[in-house]
Amino acid sequence: MQPGDRVTITCVELDDDGAGMTAPGAPRVHVAGALPDERVAAVVEHVSAHAPEAWARLAQIEAPAATRRAPACRAFGSCGGCVLQHLDYDAQLAWKRGRVARAAEGLDVSVAPCVASPRPLGYRNRSKLVAARVGNRLVLGAYAPRSHDVVDTTGCRVAEAPLDETAAALAALLDQAGVVPYDERTLTGDLRHVVLRASHDGRVLATWIAARPLANGPALARAFRAARPEVIGVVEHINRGRGNAIFAAETDKDRTLDGDATIEDRVDVGGTSVRLRLSAGAFFQANRGVAALAYAAIVRALSPRPGERVVDAYCGVGGIALALARAGATDVLGIEAHDGAVADATASAALNGATGARFVAGDVAGRLAAIPRADLVVLNPPRKGCAPNVLAAVVRLAPRAIAYLSCDPDTLARDLAWLAANGYRTREITPYDMLPDTPHVEALAILARDPSP
Repeated sequence: MQPGDRVTITCVELDDDGAGMTAPGAPRVHVAGALPDERVAAVVEHVSAHAPEAWARLAQIEAPAATRRAPACRAFGSCGGCVLQHLDYDAQLAWKRGRVARAAEGLDVSVAPCVASPRPLGYRNRSKLVAARVGNRLVLGAYAPRSHDVVDTTGCRVAEAPLDETAAALAALLDQAGVVPYDERTLTGDLRHVVLRASHDGRVLATWIAARPLANGPALARAFRAARPEVIGVVEHINRGRGNAIFAAETDKDRTLDGDATIEDRVDVGGTSVRLRLSAGAFFQANRGVAALAYAAIVRALSPRPGERVVDAYCGVGGIALALARAGATDVLGIEAHDGAVADATASAALNGATGARFVAGDVAGRLAAIPRADLVVLNPPRKGCAPNVLAAVVRLAPRAIAYLSCDPDTLARDLAWLAANGYRTREITPYDMLPDTPHVEALAILARDPSP
């Protein structure tokens, strides 16, 4: 098999990126856009020199799978976002549950069915858009798969209302004002990205990311807010660096051009509302409805008792910690590396009247080492999972239970195996479909201290 060959293959499953692939063989072929149980014609684009693997471009569907459906978005395929939008939603949930189960093999734990999103479309509360000139106009869109060509995503069905209309209005305004998109090849131009965040009640905080301050920035922000009343504030963030990071690492790159610098959101957890203040660059789960379900499951599983100390490591803006505080925990400590997130979490604690919740910034392992005890621990690390010294610090605290919310099944399984070898048994794992139509799956593991010697 060589690049350029046209092959007819039958896909049997999806790879971790959501591409259809053949059974193991010589080589195993991956085809983006193909589904299990369908025969396709594809053109080989790359053959690995190190493993029996090849990647091909879908040319024709010769026998479609029964689970194939019409995508909701017109940009499907050209946009690199929702690569599973052509797969029946129940089949997506089954595949995601299977992905977690495969990672958890050997842990002697059952994996529950994947919890569905209350809204498979219109769920994403944050739009991260790339600025580019397509033809003779400025557009806000997304990168095409495996490239930095920008696709206009106007009409996106995944974004929560009113983000799509707000983005279209901003693109037209910036285009009319002559704003020049940044060109990463020539390092010229000004506007790099736009990030729009919607709250539970339809308000929007807008942030544009620029290589240098936009000319007439405050006037543009005022005009934007006048045209779109849902926009409560416009923030400008300066990122002069190279690479793919949207926000610069420094925390002093923001200036408020008009209106508010933050937005208040709300997560309804088991009949109780948790209020969250979110700044421009704050991380919060993109799917508010699924976040509420996961937070409620953590509260039920941990059931904090009077006087118990709860530690939420990698707490972000404090959503889980404050859900536990609202459920009755009176001694809650959140640990987060980013100062801005801690400021948001601290402000959110005041909004919720959670006087027993406090938040500190710093290295998670170092902060855990300074704590004498914890009755309950929450872990919600980034994709790479927990470092061994973090897990060792948790075991030293000897909590009666641990809730581990993960965005990567493989690193979750690795860490659960380590914890099992050090006295903590995983009681259950539940996948959550935080990002429908994508290969992403969250998983919540609940662990208890093993009573056996």
